[in-house]
Amino acid sequence: MAFFPFINSLAKYKPGNVQLWQLAAGAMTTVALLSGCGKAGQAAGGPGGPGGPNMPPMPVTVIEAKPQRVPIIIEAVGQTEGSKDVEVRARVSGILTKQLYKEGDKVQAGSMLFTIDRAPFEIALAQARAALAMEKASLEKAQREAARLKPLVEEKAVSQKELDDANTALQTAQASVMASEAKVRDAELNLSYTDVTAPLSGVTDRALFSEGTLVAPGSASGLLTTMHIIDPIWVRFAFSESETQQLRKASGKTEVKLLLPDGSTYAAAGKLNFTASTIDTKTGMIPLRAEIPNPNQTLLPGQFVRAQVTVGEREAYLVPQTALSQTDQGKMLFTVAPDNTAAPRPVETDGWSGHDWVVTKGLAPGDKIIIDNLMKLRPGAPVMPHAPGEGPGGGPPGAGKPAQQK
Repeated sequence: MAFFPFINSLAKYKPGNVQLWQLAAGAMTTVALLSGCGKAGQAAGGPGGPGGPNMPPMPVTVIEAKPQRVPIIIEAVGQTEGSKDVEVRARVSGILTKQLYKEGDKVQAGSMLFTIDRAPFEIALAQARAALAMEKASLEKAQREAARLKPLVEEKAVSQKELDDANTALQTAQASVMASEAKVRDAELNLSYTDVTAPLSGVTDRALFSEGTLVAPGSASGLLTTMHIIDPIWVRFAFSESETQQLRKASGKTEVKLLLPDGSTYAAAGKLNFTASTIDTKTGMIPLRAEIPNPNQTLLPGQFVRAQVTVGEREAYLVPQTALSQTDQGKMLFTVAPDNTAAPRPVETDGWSGHDWVVTKGLAPGDKIIIDNLMKLRPGAPVMPHAPGEGPGGGPPGAGKPAQQK
């Protein structure tokens, strides 16, 4: 090698030259290290080593890229609520004497829910009726007096003033009777309010107060329970301004589907029944509401779901989520090149369709997409592609696998 003449030339100098011999020894050490590194590199990159030309192909499962019509879906997190939520409140003060419903049950409109102590209101009604009877007696007396004075005025037996006073007393008595009749109706109404009934057909909530509690309208104790209509049920969510523009441009009826917290799709589809005409200044979003059939009460008020609104269709590719990976440059997948090597392919996606990515750019019809063994692949690595369910090389399942050593 080239360094040996240099070493041999050192023989011309005296051994006492220590610095020169130290220089020679360092040169020999450096050459030895470089020689060792070269052998290690040959072992790593040489024939049969990882990444070498004789590396066996990696078996991979591939699917063929096929463009298809994919629905355009806008998704947002929403929350369910009853299509009608009604508070059941006490309308008179009194002691709750009975709770007549089972919490959480479905009840019909007019069904009894609570009773309030009736005794004070029965007494008030009796007093109002007694006052009405007295006013009616006074009215009859005023009528007789006016009738008696009228002919006497014509005969000039009494003055006109006495007749006028009698007519005024008659009108006053008539007004008093009307006021007493109103008080009777008010007492009857208050008595009817002691029976607290369901204002609509729906599902009851828990009772907020137990029997024996003093309740009063207009106070914290006035709210007795709440009722909900949950078939149909409503879902509130919000879209951005650009998403709402897509929604407005959609032709035909827009369909709303729900994804439940466990990832499953709710069986029944619904429809939009409200879109706000203004943007919420706090969130910058536009509120929307959908109406969803709920005959089996699967959905409950307050539940969080994902609302998916279909606004049209487009041509795209559906790729399993396991085939894509996120890199610094964006989403990436591996395809099989014509020479059966792994070729990375950057792609663009736009949401999901079921459990698949919707790929809008980066693929062409017929591309072979690798969907497994992605962690073991490197760009340019040889691969042995096979269809799903088949062995490597396109044979039956299990074909192409190396035999196990005994």
